[in-house]
Amino acid sequence: MPSRHPQQRPTRRPGGPQRRTPATSGSARATAEAAPPRRRFTHRMAVLVLVVGVLVVSYASSMRAYLDQRSHLADLRAQIASTEQDIESLEREQRRWDDEAFLEAQARERFGWVMPGETSYQVIGRDGEPLVATDDLPDPGSVPEELPEAWWSKVWGTVETADHPERVRTPATQLEAPSND
Repeated sequence: MPSRHPQQRPTRRPGGPQRRTPATSGSARATAEAAPPRRRFTHRMAVLVLVVGVLVVSYASSMRAYLDQRSHLADLRAQIASTEQDIESLEREQRRWDDEAFLEAQARERFGWVMPGETSYQVIGRDGEPLVATDDLPDPGSVPEELPEAWWSKVWGTVETADHPERVRTPATQLEAPSND
């Protein structure tokens, strides 16, 4: 049987009674209780705080760049929308110049031209200066098209009229004089 060293701790058996050795009772327990408390701020904690701080700074700068880019994109989109409106306006003006009536009106207004067989008149005001014409042709795209009334709405109107005819009073055959009572 192997011999035990007197200061060696006995091994614990699961479920068995625990033995106390003379070294664990009394003075050792007092020194364990009197040991200084563990520090709350350790080196690991300092490294963790440093890493989190670096991440916050890097993400904050990235977030600022992201927000700057978003505002720049919004400005560019607004500029694109404005340019598209300008393009639409110029295309509308070009379509106006393709209209023969508009060309004729511009030639009459700007150059004073008349068609063959017409007589040109110019109205002069009291001050001796010619009066300026104020009527303009509207933009062809801005004139609403008048759509004829659909046939089924006309038919439905006659059905409603037939269902509720207007009551006509029958005329009186004799007129009565008002009584003076």
